[in-house]
Amino acid sequence: MYKEYFGLKEKPFGKTPDPRFLFLSKGHEEALARLEYVVEERDIALLTGDVGCGKTTLSRALMDRCGSNYRFVLVFNPRMSSLEFLRTIAFGFDIGEPAKTKDDLLIQITGKLYELYKSGICPVLVVDEAQTIHDIELFDEIRLLTNYQLDQQNLISVLIMGQPELRNLLRYQPMEPLRQRISMHFHLNPLSLEETMEYLDFRILTAGGMPGLFTPDAVQAIYELSTGVPRKINTVATNALLVAYGSDSAVIDASIIQEVCDEVTL
Repeated sequence: MYKEYFGLKEKPFGKTPDPRFLFLSKGHEEALARLEYVVEERDIALLTGDVGCGKTTLSRALMDRCGSNYRFVLVFNPRMSSLEFLRTIAFGFDIGEPAKTKDDLLIQITGKLYELYKSGICPVLVVDEAQTIHDIELFDEIRLLTNYQLDQQNLISVLIMGQPELRNLLRYQPMEPLRQRISMHFHLNPLSLEETMEYLDFRILTAGGMPGLFTPDAVQAIYELSTGVPRKINTVATNALLVAYGSDSAVIDASIIQEVCDEVTL
């Protein structure tokens, strides 16, 4: 539909966390570099940001950069008991029949970590949406995973990601042991106005189009509607492309953004 009209090979503002479409703003580039360092050092990292700021996409880009010497296990919905959490990790590490008791599960996971270490593989646990964790004991299980270590290094890297309220959750006194283990804290901020323009052009170029499709006044309007949050930018831009296609517009200006304003602010 609108792809052919604008000379695009694919949709430029998709909702999936495709690393090819990761726009490395100054903040995203710094976050990715820090995450790479933490993974190499086999430490614990905390990455926070508002909904739609690109945390999940960053984790996918991290996986691509790390290569075959790293084994990632992703936990997308950590709203579970500590036993369910450990079983999820066990399945992620291809432990065929995870044990039913916590002690036996920990033995299995420990054995797997040593096996990966001997094979030259660094396991990385990524816990997304960590602000939804309701069982404090689960946070302690995350901390205890880093107890598995040799004299010189840990056997596993851990990346904890979530919305800003996760930081408040970790400030509670029972979280102190885990908080002391976190070696890197980083908060992703929304894009600036200038970065919003660069983001729109980058996405269009990656999809096979030409930059400049969005006029400066359209970019200003998109920025005000989205507050610089990439996921919100994607929603506004997609609707704008549809409106422009329907009205045979060659470029997208502020009047088109105004047309989609009511729809995207529901």
